[in-house]
Amino acid sequence: MERVVQFTGPRQVEVAEQVTADLPPGHLRVRTRYSGISAGTELTAYRGTNPYLTRTWDPEARLFREGAAGIEYPVAGWGYSEVGEVVETAPDLDGLPGLPRPGDLVWGIWGHRSEGIVPAERMIGHTLPAGLEPLAGAFARVGAIAYNAVLAADIHLGEDAAVFGQGVIGLLTTRLAQLNGARVTAVDALDGRLETAKRYGAHATLNARTDAVAERIREATGGLGADVAIEISGAYPALHQALRSVAAGGRVVASGFYQGDGIGLRLGDEFHHNRVQLVCSQIGGVPPQLSHRWTVERLQQTFLRLVAEGQIDVTSLVSHVVPAADAADAYVLLDERPAEALQVVLEF
Repeated sequence: MERVVQFTGPRQVEVAEQVTADLPPGHLRVRTRYSGISAGTELTAYRGTNPYLTRTWDPEARLFREGAAGIEYPVAGWGYSEVGEVVETAPDLDGLPGLPRPGDLVWGIWGHRSEGIVPAERMIGHTLPAGLEPLAGAFARVGAIAYNAVLAADIHLGEDAAVFGQGVIGLLTTRLAQLNGARVTAVDALDGRLETAKRYGAHATLNARTDAVAERIREATGGLGADVAIEISGAYPALHQALRSVAAGGRVVASGFYQGDGIGLRLGDEFHHNRVQLVCSQIGGVPPQLSHRWTVERLQQTFLRLVAEGQIDVTSLVSHVVPAADAADAYVLLDERPAEALQVVLEF
């Protein structure tokens, strides 16, 4: 039997047992060690706000269709940050170059389950880099999301950047933007996260609740405004402040997963009058201008290489390692007491 974490309804979590499936041709079986919880995307399914719960995504038309849900409760195995050990490979894969072998530690996406059956093509090149702690592999996807936003921002050495949201992905964005040559102002509503942002390379920090963010950023840049802002919290008021904070003709990268209507976002104000560029960054693809060189796979592999080289610290972002049996408690923590947690990881 295998264990699977599933949502049976809004804010309802259980760990179910399922019969272990046979391994089909072309697949690997991976025994999970760690699985990181996304405090953004996953909580939309946990809370019941995810658009897939009320609409269906049409991949050919690239539109959401009303009238039917794309996913329904129970939502099983939601998750995209797994690390585990290969325990079996299908016989037809013998000799396939780059394929992890039994005993290898690998990273990838197979959801919050004690065992994953993963297509071989998704695991080529996914052996954990030598010397890297297994827990660090759980950051491949979230690191790629941050990396993608920084690439979309097109930061140049010496420019001023503001990063709105200093959760796990926001902190990684702050570090990557600083490595890319930016002078970074980190913005969040939680002072504890702002303190962490200083360790991750922020030149300055602002509290979204108590500071006049846009005004302070303009003061610090001689009245100009930031060259670029990255909004990664998924909050519409934060996106509005990001639009207010950049220079005329500046760029805002919207990388958060925004839910519902845009309450707090006024596009007739600074966005319109300052001719701000608003760019979406989403991990389904890389910035179009870089698609001839970059891929999502390269983002993930490069991020883990930077971690292995000591350029980025990820393991200190893990605030809680929770036994998978207590998954419900982990979601309550992230949902109700976010100030107490950063990266929460389920241990199988």
